[in-house]
Amino acid sequence: MTDLPEESSKIVSIMDYQPEMGFAPIAQVEAYWEALRAGRLLPKRSEVDPRGLESSLENAFILERIAPGIARIRIAGSHLGALMGMEVRGMPLTALLTPDARAILSEKIEEVCQMPAVCTLRLSADDSAGRPALEARMLLLPLKSDLGDVSRVLGCWVTQGEIGLAPRRFEVITHQMQPLLTGTPLRPFLPPPAPAPRPKAPAGQAAPQTGVTRGHLRLVSSND
Repeated sequence: MTDLPEESSKIVSIMDYQPEMGFAPIAQVEAYWEALRAGRLLPKRSEVDPRGLESSLENAFILERIAPGIARIRIAGSHLGALMGMEVRGMPLTALLTPDARAILSEKIEEVCQMPAVCTLRLSADDSAGRPALEARMLLLPLKSDLGDVSRVLGCWVTQGEIGLAPRRFEVITHQMQPLLTGTPLRPFLPPPAPAPRPKAPAGQAAPQTGVTRGHLRLVSSND
């Protein structure tokens, strides 16, 4: 067998995975992401190679989290463009949802990046003139940026049914979160309280001791 070049040998293929009936790209993209993890918490955005996604490329996309709950589409397969009837790069992912559903998706995007976690959403679009009803599923998988922060997301969006007239916008029916870290969540960082002001002493007398110094020392020496 001919040896593959070093660059090509690093490409992870997903063709051997058996996908879920009706939503094949969802299972394939998740299997690809799991293979990239290779036992680590998260893979890096720079490790994602379109050649490894193969038949799922049409449904795949990559997001960049630019603010809390806001993620813009940086790379997208043709399926998202077909749903919107336009180029979607640079758009927020929430543009594909109805106004009432956008807050839900924003919350899930934030959880995917902050926990981190894997999120699966079941979506639907109602039928109307020229727009048949659609059922959809979306997968969101966290990625590390080159700086090491979790601000990229590998996603997959699959619909069943004819798209009809674009744009199509979806409601969130159900969502499921799978945290990647187990155990008790870390408490948020809170700065130590500012010391109480020391009461002023009458002229010619020393200010009374308040015990603030002892409390301050306890905070500094506690490394639990």
